Amino acid sequence: MGEWKPIDDLFDYEKGSLQSSKCTPGKYSFITAAEEWKTHEKFTHDGEALIFAMAASGSLGRTHYVNGKFISSDLCFILTPNKGLRLDLIFYYRLFNFLRADIVKKTATGTSKLAINQTNFGAYKLPYFDYDHQVIFRKKIETIAGINEEFSNGMNHQLSLLAQLRQAVLQEGIEGKLTAEWRKHNPELISGDNHASKLLEKIKAEKERLFKEGKIKRDKPLAPIADDEKPFELPDGWVWCRLGELLRISSGDGLTSKEMAKGGDFPVFGGNGINGYHDKCNISEKTIVIGRVGAQCGSVHVTPEKAWVTDNAFITYYHEHYLSGNWLEKLLVALNLRDRARETAQPVISGKRVYPVVTALPSFAEQQATVKRIGELTAMIDELEKQVTERKVQAEMLIHSVLREAFAGEV
Repeated sequence: MGEWKPIDDLFDYEKGSLQSSKCTPGKYSFITAAEEWKTHEKFTHDGEALIFAMAASGSLGRTHYVNGKFISSDLCFILTPNKGLRLDLIFYYRLFNFLRADIVKKTATGTSKLAINQTNFGAYKLPYFDYDHQVIFRKKIETIAGINEEFSNGMNHQLSLLAQLRQAVLQEGIEGKLTAEWRKHNPELISGDNHASKLLEKIKAEKERLFKEGKIKRDKPLAPIADDEKPFELPDGWVWCRLGELLRISSGDGLTSKEMAKGGDFPVFGGNGINGYHDKCNISEKTIVIGRVGAQCGSVHVTPEKAWVTDNAFITYYHEHYLSGNWLEKLLVALNLRDRARETAQPVISGKRVYPVVTALPSFAEQQATVKRIGELTAMIDELEKQVTERKVQAEMLIHSVLREAFAGEV
């Protein structure tokens, strides 16, 4: 007869002791949160154990099985059977990995960086029954996990294809392919005074006016656009330009952790979107924010009318009478500014790398038509992604239900 028991009742566990940066290659296994193991010159344990990643974002919840001399990362728990219990650790190794997503969901805490809460982890329940049945259930888990992995991989592949389709829609939008039929029916909106070249002249004239009034600095000259810089055939009514002719960018202002802890009504935007809330704002109108440094370098977000933008991001300034903010946002996403980053210890972009980027400008009316068409197509992609995600969640719930029923026959 078996039962569901908390991890605290089944295992003794302790935190690993070695930081990865202090690892010295040697003859003993050094087990980290990552999939691949390393080696170290010393060991702290000799025997059979499970190593559970408790504080490594990308690897959170991964479990390793080890039998021999080893040392573990300080980002992991080392689990051994409680005294008096006979546990098949290979069975529990497979069980931990099978239930990984559920364990993380129910035991992790944190906002910007998740970590396993030790109290929650100890309270999480696993099936326990006699040793012989643990060995038998190894094969059941392997079979169910194999089915689950095959289905999950298929769903992930579909989501990947939809993500590629979303990017393709944006790319065709900024190349004018989505609005080819619209141009045929609206020739008056892309010619004469409505031609994009006239629009670009107005943007330049507005910049000159603001400079003379002392409101902005004069732009540094940008090189003429050579033919080999033009990535596609220019549609009728469009004009080539560089991003620096359309917009300006400047870094936001940093906030200390103490200031962030105050909270408030105004969202705080960094390179990865909203990082928290503050009681003050440094922008007072809706704008586009571009991630400036690190993993989110080049990411694009749109703020509400009032927000705080940190120094991890750029505030974008443009002339809304001549440029649709919705069109500009989609243009910046499609251009993938991360590819223009300077690779140092961490990627970083600057005006020197953003302003020279070559793009094509349509008339204001076609900007709006492009946004509308992109919205129609991405709404269809959103619905497909929702359906795939729901199927994936339902499948995982079904698999877990099957697993629990399999155990219930014995528990």
